[in-house]
Amino acid sequence: MDFTPTEAQTEARDLAARIFGDLATHERLGAAGTGSDPELWKALTEAGLVAAVAELGLLGLVLLLEEQGRTTAQVPYAASCVYGQLAIAAHGTSAQRERLLPGIGAGSVVVTGAFPAQAAVRPSAPGRLSGAVPVVPWLREATHVLVADAERRLWLVPVGAETGLEEVELTAPWSAGRLTLHAAPAERLGSDPAAYADVLATARTAFAGLQAGVCAGSLARAVAHTNTREQFGRPLATRQAVQLRAADAHMDTEAIRVTAYEAAWRRDAGLPYATHALTAAWWASEAGQRVVHTGQHLHGGTGADVGHPVHRHFLWGRQLDAYLGSGGEVLQELGELIASGD
Repeated sequence: MDFTPTEAQTEARDLAARIFGDLATHERLGAAGTGSDPELWKALTEAGLVAAVAELGLLGLVLLLEEQGRTTAQVPYAASCVYGQLAIAAHGTSAQRERLLPGIGAGSVVVTGAFPAQAAVRPSAPGRLSGAVPVVPWLREATHVLVADAERRLWLVPVGAETGLEEVELTAPWSAGRLTLHAAPAERLGSDPAAYADVLATARTAFAGLQAGVCAGSLARAVAHTNTREQFGRPLATRQAVQLRAADAHMDTEAIRVTAYEAAWRRDAGLPYATHALTAAWWASEAGQRVVHTGQHLHGGTGADVGHPVHRHFLWGRQLDAYLGSGGEVLQELGELIASGD
């Protein structure tokens, strides 16, 4: 295993860090509310950081999502890259790739995902899909939704007049909505039965990378706060209890990062990675919520201020804790997969 980024991945990561650092400021995030920042999205797409994912691979995307997580930048970057760029590149027909990938790279086509599979969603006629998905992140920003039906088949559904959209508020400001399909037009994506498992594992790995960034950002803010905040004439960072909690949070963050790197590297190398993606998802869920709670705690009363930047990391960390399966659900799935011998 070698997780050392290539020159292209390093350059893309550094560029993403600059863009997110310059534009995803506390003031701009506050002004965005629960919606995305169109100026930031335009900057990312014009810099080629969406289109480049096809060449950078899943490991490259994980590196970029870490930078998004550090700033909790409100753009549908992870969703459109995972459910759009990577899913269509891997499982779409040549016609679908030619038609959709240029728009996704340019940002004019935004794809999100109705995942995991929904038992209530089924084909109602050839090329038509009916059912409801209670929560779809970034649905209000999307032009297309990748839907997994009850049989775990993948469908690409354009967001339009025949798709109902009701605004839903999540823990994190992810522009979510309830998706209702009434014989909505849909096209199959991939005929391989393994396509669903691949997209779900890719999503879990990518969002684990996003969680690593969220945790790193939360911890960095906590370290800065405890180094400058004094109590009884000494910085809080000199207290052993503070140091131990910060050290535990650092180790948890590194565990999320390295498991996400391994799963992403294995996918890029064409190796089996289903168990590795579940392992990364478990760490992102279990360790992620510990880290963002630590970030809140080490800020003391300041951390309880909903307008403080560290509180945004807390909200994102808690949302990512449950997205695509909570720790307990993922652990059960991992155990069943290992027991099955697959």
